[in-house]
Amino acid sequence: MLKECVIVQFDHDLQSIQEMRDAVKRAKEAQLKYLSFSQEQVDEIVKRVAEAAYAKSLELAQMAVEETGMGVVEHKKMKNEVGSMAVYESIKDEKTVGVIREDRVNKVTEVAYPYGVVAGIIPTTNPTSTAIFKTLISLKTRNAIVVSPHPRAVKCTVEALKICQEAAVKAGAPDGLIGWISKPSMAATNELMKHRDVNVILATGGGALVRAAYSSGKPAYGVGPGNVPCYIEKTANVSKSVSMIVDSKSFDNGTICATEQALVVDRNIKEMVIREFKNNGAYFLNADEKALLEKVITLSPGHLNPAIVGQSAVKIAEMAGVAVPQDTRVLIAEETRVGKDVPFSIEKLSPVFPLYTAESYEEAKEVCLKLLNLGGRGHSLSLHTNDDAVAKEFALEMPVSRLMVNTLSSIGAVGATTGLTPSLTLGCGSFGGNITGDNVTARHLINIKRMAYGIKDVSVPKPSIPSMMNKKAEQETLNVENIVDQVLKQAGSNAEVDPKVIAEMVNQVIQKISN
Repeated sequence: MLKECVIVQFDHDLQSIQEMRDAVKRAKEAQLKYLSFSQEQVDEIVKRVAEAAYAKSLELAQMAVEETGMGVVEHKKMKNEVGSMAVYESIKDEKTVGVIREDRVNKVTEVAYPYGVVAGIIPTTNPTSTAIFKTLISLKTRNAIVVSPHPRAVKCTVEALKICQEAAVKAGAPDGLIGWISKPSMAATNELMKHRDVNVILATGGGALVRAAYSSGKPAYGVGPGNVPCYIEKTANVSKSVSMIVDSKSFDNGTICATEQALVVDRNIKEMVIREFKNNGAYFLNADEKALLEKVITLSPGHLNPAIVGQSAVKIAEMAGVAVPQDTRVLIAEETRVGKDVPFSIEKLSPVFPLYTAESYEEAKEVCLKLLNLGGRGHSLSLHTNDDAVAKEFALEMPVSRLMVNTLSSIGAVGATTGLTPSLTLGCGSFGGNITGDNVTARHLINIKRMAYGIKDVSVPKPSIPSMMNKKAEQETLNVENIVDQVLKQAGSNAEVDPKVIAEMVNQVIQKISN
């Protein structure tokens, strides 16, 4: 039986790898044809693809929830809408073909050119929206894309890509420009990232996958974990802030990596905050219930139990054997410690919160920093305050790439409620070991060459005094050697040498050479 399982897995890996190779081959051929397309042709294709994906937002959301067992249909529909039309609106006017910028004063012309073939790695938490988003920014920049779906989200991811592919071809794009692996495997994904004809990687997924992308030898945009602290500062509008936090935390059952993960509250507003959370459907766990839930959050220290990801608060409570009201939206437990051995303090990707009480502003900053250092450096932080000085200080001091103030962190970070660039791939910058801290978009998938005319006259100096002095020194050395040689010859090898005589001889020789 074991032998049969090994053979089946071996066959699956081989089929997966071959499918990937065929997809990359077709993508490369299609991309070479796509290079000749004008900006107008490219823009029309991107528009048609975005519209087609947007029209199927609900259908794709239903497929994703059914296949993965994660999230909320209505919320995944919103994410598909952001990944399609919101992304399109943010990139539609960008120049990505040929001459994209001319500086007539400095006589510098910038010309865009694509990477070639993009490898797109898709997570199980946001499968359809991420696939649409990565396809749009690839097509906008005249790249082809080959996607490796998550094994638990293959059907919905491939369906999203088929919708994009069909719309692109109808709009005139070369067939094969959008490719995918319908039988994904880790072996095929790893080989895709290392394939000689893949030119750049967009990796959205777990830490191991992102590290594999960075070690592939290819340029790669990877993202880190988002253990997002949420600080409710004493000047915040508590009622409004708590309402937004619960909406954000329960959005798609917490599957967006920028979702708030831990609450940090000033002592003097704590009771008011707790009351508002209860009014918004939060359930506060007692000590015994907290202990039961801890066993469900992690199966071993620091390792999140994947079974709770994207599940509702009620279902997670049931898994722990805790009875909660059926309208419970989030679960909250008071916490004082931060660490891998503290289940509530890690990134949970589900509607579960620890609540930390800060005795001072400095302590609040310290707790936020500890949470980020545990697993969210470089990603995001959520802040609720009416003190602009506090917001600015956090922006200056916290090691994050985006700071959402007085809004829903989950969808605010991806650009739905803020002015940030709409994106489903959020860079963590040098804080998180990423190449960028941006919300990744089309401009990250083009290279730019520059043509520069000479505009400054310079005078290149000719070799002068230093060189002449060196030459003179060499000549003087040679002259001294000649002098010594002549003196020795005159003195004779066996004769007794009188210093006065030698001095006289040297003077005579020098006078002869000088003359």
